[in-house]
Amino acid sequence: ACLAPHGFDEMAILEVAMTLPHPEGPVEFKAGGAVVLLESRGLDCDELWRVVERHGVTKAVIVGDAFARPMLRALDDARDAGRPYDTGSMRSIVSSGAMFTTEVKDGLIDHIPQLAISDVLGSTESGMARSVATKDSDTSTAKFELNPGTRVFDENDEPVEPGSGVIGFVAATSPITPLGYFKDPEKSARTFREIDGVMYTIPGDMALVEADGSITLLGRGSNCINTGGEKVYPEEVEEAVKTHAGVDDCLIFGVDDERFGQRVVGVASVRAGATVEPDELIAHTKTKLSPYKCPRALVLVPEVPRAPNGKADYVTARELSGLD
Repeated sequence: ACLAPHGFDEMAILEVAMTLPHPEGPVEFKAGGAVVLLESRGLDCDELWRVVERHGVTKAVIVGDAFARPMLRALDDARDAGRPYDTGSMRSIVSSGAMFTTEVKDGLIDHIPQLAISDVLGSTESGMARSVATKDSDTSTAKFELNPGTRVFDENDEPVEPGSGVIGFVAATSPITPLGYFKDPEKSARTFREIDGVMYTIPGDMALVEADGSITLLGRGSNCINTGGEKVYPEEVEEAVKTHAGVDDCLIFGVDDERFGQRVVGVASVRAGATVEPDELIAHTKTKLSPYKCPRALVLVPEVPRAPNGKADYVTARELSGLD
């Protein structure tokens, strides 16, 4: 067995084990357990917590705030109604693929003190970093510890120095780094590149390297908004908007602007029973971010568009906004 620095890490165990010699050939890995599925067609968080109660579920795999916020709201509502759910079996929540804010993590741990939340920075191609939150830890949104084999390079393929303030791209390598995409040499050349003799997976995630060696994730470079010569990462703005108590969800994107090249805009949905105006949300965001990062316009929609797995649907968000 192998224990990663922050606890049980299935990927780290696999990567280490694959490098170990074995007299009888390759080692076969197996895991056992019961998987419980929800019957509803969408995310019904009351059903989710009832299933946890009924089956003694120990672990949930989710996609960031898109799942975690309504999960937390269901716990809050049940507690306020005097019928809290029994979450004594829960030990772990694993999230990947979307921002998972500290406030929401803290809220879940407040309900489930024994919970460990593993926030994974990764992609289909490779795992890169993770952050683990417990009742005794102090974590920040989008701050991660790098996995072994993960580095941050600048645009010249030079390692980014910790604390330098240089934005770089996150690159990961492992014994199971893919060779490329099937029949897509152009995308393969962008994503899988050799640097100093090592083959890396580079999905496009941009980050700062802090003085302590951890990274602060800024977002996917392909979504970056260039406005007035400044770069704005939508994820950072989305999280700032969602700190407003009346906001349920938000997506931010750039649209063409004659003066600035692009301007920052987005769509947001509000919590049931809340009365919020777009100007109020924009003013709130200005208390969290520099003015150039704040949305110039926000359109309220009944539901922020996401795929069933929680991933952001920016194409539909643009269409709903009418801001193009």
